[in-house]
Amino acid sequence: MKVPENLKYTTEHEWIRVQGNTAWVGITDFAQHELGEIVFVEVETLGENIHAGEVFGTVEAVKTVSELFLPISGEILEFNKELENKPELLNDDPYGEGWIVKIRVADPSELEKLLSAEQYVKLIA
Repeated sequence: MKVPENLKYTTEHEWIRVQGNTAWVGITDFAQHELGEIVFVEVETLGENIHAGEVFGTVEAVKTVSELFLPISGEILEFNKELENKPELLNDDPYGEGWIVKIRVADPSELEKLLSAEQYVKLIA
């Protein structure tokens, strides 16, 4: 399983990459592997301010539907439109082309509560 060092992680298997006051959020390689073939991604929270830990969307795989939880509080700025026609990007490239939403970070100090790559590896081991 890939666990890039430059990201932060949640116990619900989301990752976040922050640049300035903007962040990209997706699901981890472990999560996509556990879900199996992903067939649909839904985000109905575009433009909304969501608190850390709240649901911002869902991922549907062949056998299950999983909720997506926002790692830190922020405004949902953008949904990755590529996922509408190619939800399998979450399986193929979860840390790159398979990002799910872009957010405006509300409180950068919330990042301190997230897991480092090393901590996340221990969680999934």
